[in-house]
Amino acid sequence: MKKRLSVLFLTTSLLLSSLISGNVSASDSVDLTAVTLSEVAHSIFYAPQYVAYEQEYFIDEGLDVTITTAFGADKVMAALLSDSAEIGLMGCESTIYAYNEGAADTVLNFAQLTQRAGNFLIAREPMPDFKWSDLKGHTVLGGRKGGMPEMVFEYILKNNDIDPATDLTIDQSIDFGSTGAAFTSGLGDFTVEFEPSATALEKEGAGYVVASLGMDSGYVPYTSYCCKSSYLSAHSDVIQKFTNALQRGVDYVLTHTPEETASVIAPQFAETDLDTVTTIVKRYYDQDTWKPSLIFDQDHFTTLQDILESADELTNRVPYEELIITDYADQAS
Repeated sequence: MKKRLSVLFLTTSLLLSSLISGNVSASDSVDLTAVTLSEVAHSIFYAPQYVAYEQEYFIDEGLDVTITTAFGADKVMAALLSDSAEIGLMGCESTIYAYNEGAADTVLNFAQLTQRAGNFLIAREPMPDFKWSDLKGHTVLGGRKGGMPEMVFEYILKNNDIDPATDLTIDQSIDFGSTGAAFTSGLGDFTVEFEPSATALEKEGAGYVVASLGMDSGYVPYTSYCCKSSYLSAHSDVIQKFTNALQRGVDYVLTHTPEETASVIAPQFAETDLDTVTTIVKRYYDQDTWKPSLIFDQDHFTTLQDILESADELTNRVPYEELIITDYADQAS
């Protein structure tokens, strides 16, 4: 009996030692619920999400989250509808389009991550006194028709009494992700760039940020988390746990320096040096990108539909209550 107790004590000691030394993670000793998150892009714009992942806030909530990058809102929606992913991160406009097209299983938004557009206007020379009217008569490398970057850009133009069709030329022939290289090669007088392209152009001396579309468009629900209504009904507890972890990620970002946040999320962007990651985090931090609470506000939803209408991309306005669920974010706050 004494020998058996000694073996048990030794086994327990070894297990504790392994946990302390990192050879066995705490997550190995508990059952985690697998969740696949399909994100529209892999970007520092979504820093709180990566903080939640790297700090193991999802694991703390009992979730084993796998992040996949879809490279497009249409592909995120396809992943949700085909059950390849349980949760999506994309622009809420895609859920509006699906609703107006009569989707049988409504895709609902349960948490709003960003409240500003994440792209910037780049010029070839510094323009400290830039005005939007400076774009008249020039060529701008823009985004695809119907995409949020392009719709927000045109929304700003119209709010500044500029006609996108006649007052300037918007080149929409270049694929997303290639506009920065095209600009460097000499195409266009200005370009609208997401990060890290905006910072990369500045570091190369090939372009200069002269305006933030996020600041000049006002508060816009640029990206939110969503899932099918059927999944929400069957796995309400998972959505709550996911939202709890996300809120902790947001809280971390908003209570720590850009340098600290950059260090945490750096493993997610191994191809980008830490100094650049820090610069981008600070740029997004300074423009109030991340919503302190994940609650999807009704006025933000109204602004989004105003932008869609302005771009002639909205067939019918959708009631807020049809697509927005605030219970989970409210409980997580």
